[in-house]
Parts: sequence; structure tokens; C-alpha cells
Amino acid sequence: MATRTSSHQLILLAVALALVAGLFLLPKVIVKPKEGKGELAQDAARTANRDNGAAAPSVGGLDEHGHAAGSHDADGGATPEQPHMTIAPAQRQELNTLLAKYRTTADPMAKLRVASDLAIKYKAVEKFDSAGYYLEQLAQARPGEQAWQRAADAYFEAFSFAATQERQKLLAAKCQELYGKVLKNNPENLDAKTNLGMAFMASANPVQGVVLLREVLAADPRNEKAIYNLGLLSMQSNQYEKAVERFRELTKVNPSNVNGQFYLGVALAETGAKEEARAAFQKTKSLSTDPSLTAAVDEQLQKLN
Repeated sequence: MATRTSSHQLILLAVALALVAGLFLLPKVIVKPKEGKGELAQDAARTANRDNGAAAPSVGGLDEHGHAAGSHDADGGATPEQPHMTIAPAQRQELNTLLAKYRTTADPMAKLRVASDLAIKYKAVEKFDSAGYYLEQLAQARPGEQAWQRAADAYFEAFSFAATQERQKLLAAKCQELYGKVLKNNPENLDAKTNLGMAFMASANPVQGVVLLREVLAADPRNEKAIYNLGLLSMQSNQYEKAVERFRELTKVNPSNVNGQFYLGVALAETGAKEEARAAFQKTKSLSTDPSLTAAVDEQLQKLN
């Protein structure tokens, strides 16, 4: 968990630097407004797992290795888009054994049990698109709100860290499909609606994403994920005063929300409220001892001098 937190805070550092410089932000958060909301990727609340662009699994079957088609290389090693995402030999062997068993198992119930094992193993090695594929197989066999959400959430993990716009859009489409099934079972599932809203931000219909997020806030005015993501969207469109409002609201709902405090500081700095920004950054530092977060905050504090 510490490693995942550290990775997340490193992203925050890069995001902050790029935002202040007016450059593209990492795909996980925001891009320049003139490029359009279609290129917005999500920093979903709670998400700290990296998938670094595991390929979009908009597939109808397995490839010759038993993966979601096109999702990984043949042996589970590094790929050009995710050079550090390798699978340890012991884990690779476990996966190979399960994949072979999945391909050769004829009994439907036994096959589903293997699919469940594969989903667990793929999540353990942070191959979230492949985990989503097998969870989708389970949902198709035993449909229901929870089953569809497990599959959708796995794809959303991959979507949240997609490394390219192409993969992001394809993964977003998969999220839209599966969260749509969740909401068909339960239209009041606010977590699914929030993630669906963010998936729409990478589609040709980003306005629908904003509508969904506002629907979540109408139902639950204290919903942290919806407030946070609407704050990011305000920053994406250079509405920094509105972003300040959103992040202030978030930090009132949960004063310990580290990301909310950090982005409140960034938004305040953009409006010229340097002293308030400095206070928000100091509060951010007090909430975490993560060295990469400290470095990100110190970088921002230097810019306020």
C-alpha cells in the first residue's frame, strides 16, 4: 500500500508542475482546455493502483495466451508502454497454469471458478484490464449489480491510469458499457454513477459526464468523489475560482482529504491567493509523511515566493 501511495503522490508532483507551467498534465488528471474534455482522464477518488496503460480490453474473447485480446505481451514481461510492469516468474507460472486450465475446462461451473481465480491473480499483479475481462465472464454467467460492478471497477482501475489517449478512450467505452449495466440494476448506485460520469469525460459526450456528477451531488451533497472530480473539471476549463469553491467544499466535508487539500492549494495559487495557497499546502504536508508528496508541496511553495 505504501508503494501505491508513493506512486500516486509522484503523479501529483508531475501534475502540479505541469499545471502551473501550462503544459499537458499526466493523463490521469487534466489536459489543456483547447484540446477538449475528450482527453481528460480521471483521478478517481480512492484509486491508487497503477496500470500504466494496460491495453484496452474491448474484446469478445481471449488471445492465444489467454489474455484479454491485445492486453499484454506473451510472457507477462515489460512492454514499451509499461516498461516496469513485469510479472514475477512464480506469479507468471501460476497464471500460465490457470490460463491453460481455463482453456481446457469444459464444465461451465468449473470454468467460472477458474475465471474467478484468474481475476484475483491478475488484480494482484495490477493487470486490471485482464482482471476485468474475467470478472466480466463471471457477470455474464451470473448477472447482477455487484457482479457487473466488480468487472466495471476493474476496468476503471485500468482506465484511471491509461497511458495513451487511444487506450483511455477504449477503456472508457468499456466502463460506460459495464457501469450502464450496474445502473440498470440499481439506478441509485452513486459510486457507479460517479465513475460512469468520469468515463464519459473521455468520450464524445463529456457533457453527459458533468450531468451525472451533478446528479450524484444532488442525491448526496457530501459525496467526496463527485466534489473532487468536479473540482478537477473546473481546473481543466481554467475556472479556478470555481475549483477553489469545489475543493473548499471537499476539505470541509473531509479535512483529511490529502488530494483535496493539495488541489485547493494549486487552485488558490492560480487565483493569486498566495497566503491561502501556502496554508493549504502546509496543511497537505501535515496530512502525510510521504516524501514525494512533500517534494510536490515544496515545489509549489517555492513558486509562491
